[in-house]
Amino acid sequence: MLTVSNYHYIRDDFSARYPSIFGITPDAFRNQLSALKNMGSFISPHALADNAEEVLLSDKNFILITFDDGLKEQYQFAVPILKSLQLQALFFINSINHIEKKISQVHKIHLLRSVVSSKELYADLVAFAKIDLADSDKEKAQHFYRFDDKSSAEVKYLLNVILPTAVQKEFIDLKFRQEFDENQVLENLYMSEDEIKSLAKNGQIGSHTHSHIPLGIQPEEIMYSELHTSKNYLEQLCQVPLHSVSYPYGSGNAVSEKVAAIAKETGYKLGFTTLPGNNTSGSNPLLLNRFDTNDLPGGKNEIMGSVNSEAK
Repeated sequence: MLTVSNYHYIRDDFSARYPSIFGITPDAFRNQLSALKNMGSFISPHALADNAEEVLLSDKNFILITFDDGLKEQYQFAVPILKSLQLQALFFINSINHIEKKISQVHKIHLLRSVVSSKELYADLVAFAKIDLADSDKEKAQHFYRFDDKSSAEVKYLLNVILPTAVQKEFIDLKFRQEFDENQVLENLYMSEDEIKSLAKNGQIGSHTHSHIPLGIQPEEIMYSELHTSKNYLEQLCQVPLHSVSYPYGSGNAVSEKVAAIAKETGYKLGFTTLPGNNTSGSNPLLLNRFDTNDLPGGKNEIMGSVNSEAK
């Protein structure tokens, strides 16, 4: 059995005018790892890639640690803790941050929402795009963004799921330039190429696709391009084969059997969603479940224990 824990932001202070960036503190991360240690045995990315079938068939619970988005704070805070505990993790990188020197739209949205209220941003967006969420979509938004309040979930769902990519980009780029220095954010937000290469030496790097868009709603040629571009860039940069991909957003219509099939065709062995749950003998290695930090011991919505009980 395989249990995967997933993280994004890790920092000492998450305070903001409008709190919209949530994650885990270094101390809480260390404590969570200690709790996970009592639930199974940690496995390295290399060991999983080489023995995935055996791991999924095993009655023993193997635990993999993952981080999405390739953020510099992950290298600054999480890596030293992992090293001190003699553990490894899998860090998923978006290649657009390095090839095109662009900030991922999802992070522009996070940063914008930290300085503009969700209600104001939603109203501006509806006026700009001439589109609003139906009641059924508002219900889906609450399920999709289960850790967010109603206003936050709705603006995120409208931006990330409903709006055409081009419209979302035009709106966010306009608002972002009014609030931030893009070059400064780019430099401070993401790991450097040297930091990526240092992690790749131990097989701790995976792809988060090229530009962090929901693959499941894209044409097949875009799915392929997103998966291939990031894999090729990281393999060329690090001079090691890349086996794993984490699908942006990772649930609902953002991921599908078709996405998994194209990932396999592109050369990936393992693919990770954001659907909570354990992975066992019947799991598709290209559609593996992951628990969010909030699902784990000490999290806001701890469900891992109950899922583990059901799996036994």
